[in-house]
Amino acid sequence: MDTTEREDGRRQLDAVSVHNAKQTLVRFLGRAGVGADDAAELIGLVEAGALALAHERVDETGRRGPSAPKGEAYDTGWLDGAQAAADTLGELARRALRDAVASPAPEHSAGAGPRVTRMQVERAKVAVVPLYRSFAADSDLDPEVSDQVLGAVLATMDPARRAAYPGRLAAFVADHRERLERLYARFGPGSPVPVHGRYSLVHSPAGVAVLERLATAPAELRREWDTAELPPAWLDGLTTAWG
Repeated sequence: MDTTEREDGRRQLDAVSVHNAKQTLVRFLGRAGVGADDAAELIGLVEAGALALAHERVDETGRRGPSAPKGEAYDTGWLDGAQAAADTLGELARRALRDAVASPAPEHSAGAGPRVTRMQVERAKVAVVPLYRSFAADSDLDPEVSDQVLGAVLATMDPARRAAYPGRLAAFVADHRERLERLYARFGPGSPVPVHGRYSLVHSPAGVAVLERLATAPAELRREWDTAELPPAWLDGLTTAWG
């Protein structure tokens, strides 16, 4: 390998190569049954997330200043340059997120926000299942019903908030872990409370997401719950258990 080849190997990927990798991933996902739009959204979210994390790292590093002071003018210039780089990364991250969640999908009803997609529900499930399993071993509720509940939960948010929902769920569980442990011990799997009844959602991973919405956006959740024609007793039961 000559010097030029070694230097090329250390270079960052160019736009053509990045596009090639994305298109290859879309094709692989398509063979697994994932539609092109859903695949593109997932890839866009990964890109936006990478930029957001880079922005956070550069911003944090920039605030610390040079490791060894080299004079006021140098230090000021270093900090200004780091701030400019962080600001640029932050804007790129926001733009990438807007592009990733922008969808031509029709609205689910007049005056409502963009419909909840299958991929958004799947992302919510990936986030919520391990959180639920930290309180209960198994889910006793029909998975299809759980998907309908998650759809109502996600309908309370715009697409950008849906994209960031896993982080919100994790923070909610971390902030309320002891309270949630008591709730699941009293009403969840393994308790005397049966799966069929007003506390049914305590037996489903989707219940974690419903509890987060009850604590954050109860009015919006009630509206979407009624729109989805889900059993009012389930929401009332969780409201009682939580409150």
